[in-house]
Amino acid sequence: MKTEKRVVAQNKKAYHDYFIEETYEAGIELFGTEVKSIRQGKLNLKDSWCSVVEGEIFINGMHVSPYEQGNIFNKDPMRVRKLLMHKKEIIKLFSLVKQDGYSLIPLSVYFVGSKVKIEIGLCKGKKLHDKRATDAERSAKRDIERAMKDRQHD
Repeated sequence: MKTEKRVVAQNKKAYHDYFIEETYEAGIELFGTEVKSIRQGKLNLKDSWCSVVEGEIFINGMHVSPYEQGNIFNKDPMRVRKLLMHKKEIIKLFSLVKQDGYSLIPLSVYFVGSKVKIEIGLCKGKKLHDKRATDAERSAKRDIERAMKDRQHD
């Protein structure tokens, strides 16, 4: 029995700025008030990234707004949070990031049942001309679809 995945937030900027080579799923270490805030959709992945420190992987720059009813239990919204992955995966990612110039970028946060999961992308940065090519390709596809739609209605 597979539970469905309910996406809470996506990092659309990552798809614009990077080529996503591979994706990985990781758990994330959170406090109760943070989970409640995420359930309400109050988080931002825009300028976040992942780092590997001493065999553990962390997410930096992810903003989780404080939970309104949380009072003293609320944590710092920008704190560094630990991600939960298998040791072999972390070592593999660390070696790729160190050698080949890849970055680890969070792509989305979602719920699987009651657990919060995060999708991490092994990414390579796009140059300005790559971004322009991607934008041109996207607008060309849009124009073609619009023309096909108009033709069907005629």
